[in-house]
Amino acid sequence: MSRKSKFTISFISLFIFLCLWFGRSIYMPKWYQIIGKSDTDDVVKTLQRSVAQRLESHLRLAGFSDFPNEIVLVGFKEEQMLEVYGVLNERFSLIKKYPFTAMSGSLGPKLKEGDRQIPEGIYEVEYLNPNSSYHLSLKVSYPNAFDKKKTQFSDVSEMGGDIFIHGKKVTIGCIPIGDDSIEEVFFLAEKALDKGIKVILSPRDFRVNDEYPLITSVDWEIELYDIIKSHLNILSK
Repeated sequence: MSRKSKFTISFISLFIFLCLWFGRSIYMPKWYQIIGKSDTDDVVKTLQRSVAQRLESHLRLAGFSDFPNEIVLVGFKEEQMLEVYGVLNERFSLIKKYPFTAMSGSLGPKLKEGDRQIPEGIYEVEYLNPNSSYHLSLKVSYPNAFDKKKTQFSDVSEMGGDIFIHGKKVTIGCIPIGDDSIEEVFFLAEKALDKGIKVILSPRDFRVNDEYPLITSVDWEIELYDIIKSHLNILSK
């Protein structure tokens, strides 16, 4: 093979690689991108003083003398609100509410990639992302076992994924709460991650309005909302 041919092949290979790389950067959801090299400990140390000051009165009113080692996150789509509960003497105590800063989709579960829906169901925080390009983020474990059982797809990847609670004011199926708010939630989550963090995502607060929304895209919404409602009711006991 001539030197010219080898050069042409190398150039083409480099061109293809660059196209694939830049295409990935363009189309990957920004809240999922990893930027920088901070780790969670670095972020927590940086936030320690400011977050402690911001949350001090909220923790005190909720009955906590320190950051709780067990929390539950609850997101309501209709109210566009994220609530954070701590566990105190085996009871749940509301620490703070965080309004969504943006919203996409409508009431009803997430069914497929690209439907812009926030999932509905009982999930967990899979991990914390200290290097999100949407400031900070928490990965939600969509799809869960219930979602996979009900899906029409044989390939789970077609259900979509990469659902995060994150900062900033933009979303396509995730929950944004702004930078100051995600700092507080991130900090609380880091203190409680070892015990597991339940995430309840509901179309509305069934404790206030127990009417289930009619979802025409599925025929199993009542089963789903019965599950969600039972978990919400436990928080009020």
